[in-house]
Amino acid sequence: MNNLIYRLTSIHRRLDDEIRRELRRRLPDGFRLLRLKKLKLTVKDRLHGHMLRAGRG
Repeated sequence: MNNLIYRLTSIHRRLDDEIRRELRRRLPDGFRLLRLKKLKLTVKDRLHGHMLRAGRG
């Protein structure tokens, strides 16, 4: 597996864990959740792009 794809997958998983952890809090921080979700989506888009390029090569 490409090292970059592995790192992006790892970051995506950690962001997912952070989102779940924040949602379990008694009073989740909406701004933090929004930032984490936006970061997760950015990582997902980059991961998808790199996987498409890796599939071609």
